[in-house]
Amino acid sequence: MCNQNLRPKVIQLYKTFLHLGKDYPKGADYFHTKLKAAFLRHKDVVDAKEIEILIARGQYIVKELEALYSLRKYRTLRKRYYKN
Repeated sequence: MCNQNLRPKVIQLYKTFLHLGKDYPKGADYFHTKLKAAFLRHKDVVDAKEIEILIARGQYIVKELEALYSLRKYRTLRKRYYKN
């Protein structure tokens, strides 16, 4: 990889996804296989701008997953305490 300064960002993004995958509804194994396939699909990208775009897209997906998990937790709590 010619962009050694972007490598830690990619690795950190992958670790973040692995951590978020623990709570995935279909299971951690399903999430891990899809995650690995997604990262392997882009393993040959060497252009720094394109890598940064992919990192930004990944960070957006992380935010979306966190929002979905928060919504799921909120709905669960709401069902416990309110009858509606």
